[in-house]
Amino acid sequence: MSPTVFRHEQYRFFFFSREEARMHVHIQSGKGEAKFWLEPEVALAQSHGLSPKELRKLRTVVEDKRDEIEKKWRKHFGG
Repeated sequence: MSPTVFRHEQYRFFFFSREEARMHVHIQSGKGEAKFWLEPEVALAQSHGLSPKELRKLRTVVEDKRDEIEKKWRKHFGG
């Protein structure tokens, strides 16, 4: 199961239900995907197919919506 946290433009922000415990969010579009750590700070973990410009934009979105993402993480995973 991979619940959608929210959508922004053509990007889907989501969690994988059975993955490591460190808080993070996955992002996917038709062009590629990325994973951003949320702790201890927002940082790119990995990406495939997305340009540096897109990754900078996505990092900003993650930073701006960090509180919402963390709240939904805790609701989905507990704690």
